[in-house]
Amino acid sequence: MIKIEGLSLRLGEFNLKDIDLSIRDGEYFVILGPTGAGKTVLLECLAGLHHFKKGKVYFNGADVTRLMPEERNLGYVPQDYVLFPFIDVFNNIAFGLKQLKISTSEVRERVNKLADLMGVSHLLHRETRTLSGGEKQRIALARALAPSPRFLLLDEPLGALDLRTAKNLRLELRRIHRQFGLTTIHITHDLMEALEMADRVAVIQDGRVEQVAEPEKMLFYPEGEKVADFIGSPNILDCDYCRSLGQGVMEVGCGDMKLTVAHEGGDIRKIAILPRHIYVSETRPPGLSVNGFQGLITSIEPAGNTVKILIDVAEKSLLSEIPSYIFEDMNLTVGKEVFLILRMRRIRVYESSL
Repeated sequence: MIKIEGLSLRLGEFNLKDIDLSIRDGEYFVILGPTGAGKTVLLECLAGLHHFKKGKVYFNGADVTRLMPEERNLGYVPQDYVLFPFIDVFNNIAFGLKQLKISTSEVRERVNKLADLMGVSHLLHRETRTLSGGEKQRIALARALAPSPRFLLLDEPLGALDLRTAKNLRLELRRIHRQFGLTTIHITHDLMEALEMADRVAVIQDGRVEQVAEPEKMLFYPEGEKVADFIGSPNILDCDYCRSLGQGVMEVGCGDMKLTVAHEGGDIRKIAILPRHIYVSETRPPGLSVNGFQGLITSIEPAGNTVKILIDVAEKSLLSEIPSYIFEDMNLTVGKEVFLILRMRRIRVYESSL
């Protein structure tokens, strides 16, 4: 368990203001917020990299506020990984173990075991400067886990990776979390990353905690304008019925809209889908029968690097958001009929039991 009480710190342009958080034992806890919100500074405070006059930090009930980083028994993966470029992968993973002065045979055993777990055994004799981003991330994780820490801190662990590598490592991180049972704090600015990975999410803006909740509760019931604006106004539909189609898929009826969603569990009362996950086409796309609809554009509004398009579909209004450069290549106008697909794997559900 990690507990933060009244932590305040001004550090250049960053200003943490009376942070209160409790992270449960064994929890995968995600801190979510825009760039400059103070997420990394907060993580560095937990790691012991900053001294602050106001506030306390407790690990499993013990006050660690004044302890040095090496006394906190935690694994920390910074955003840029900080691997040593001129020594091989084996010695990067073994670095923390050697500080513990354990036997050479035990160091070798632990490194080999972690390398096998991370799928990097074939890289042990390579220099880290020759590796890909995904390989570096796995090695940074192995190094953090090697000394058997109580807690794991991850600073934007997927931010520098391509989409495919990031998707694979999301699965890896959750697998590692289940296997080791470590209390994990993961910070990100990516909403979908938080929704897919977290047991609970804390939204931070301007150095303040705005909301702490389970991912679905935060998505369906954001507290305050700042959280709602950051989430991006998801389309939320009430469901009249739901029925299982087998193999982890359910059919839900939302008025005149019949949708297929990925879900195993209780009855679904609401669904949500972010505007960016509604695909809009001028022509009928293949596979329109699965969550595919035809609608009428009622509003088009530029919004920075994106364009927001409001579409009437089956007596409902759905908001889609597409990048400006894609919109410019389309002939979309108010009053035009379009086709849209709601991506099944991106639809979030809210159960009656929550």
